[in-house]
Amino acid sequence: MNHEDRKTTKEERWVGALDPKVEAIAATIVDAAIVVHRELGPGLLESAYEICLVHELTSRGLSVERQKPQPVHFRGVDIDAGYRLDLLVEGCIILELKAVDELTKIHYAQLLTYLKLSGHRLGFLINFNAVPLKNGIRRLVN
Repeated sequence: MNHEDRKTTKEERWVGALDPKVEAIAATIVDAAIVVHRELGPGLLESAYEICLVHELTSRGLSVERQKPQPVHFRGVDIDAGYRLDLLVEGCIILELKAVDELTKIHYAQLLTYLKLSGHRLGFLINFNAVPLKNGIRRLVN
């Protein structure tokens, strides 16, 4: 087995690491975000995209929690440090929504923090100001 073969095998294990049900939910999320973006276009406030995406996801039968508090677990105590997940879909995928000119390192750090604190593995950073939207969707796995 050469180096390239080992690399492919490792990537296949990584890609297969998430449950197929979670992957199906993820695909639905991306499709729903694209529908919202096509309807509204760029240039609105993040809150408008959030409420419309919640509507689209729930109309597809998914459960969605908005602005869900995410405590910091410290020495056996849950401490409210002011963290709020924009959206938690089906209790397993975090969505961090933005409407900015460009995603920055702090946006990625925010989602990675939420993934770490919550114990969830998959999150999406979605920038609704990107055209086309696919250029503004980032998938992060913890």
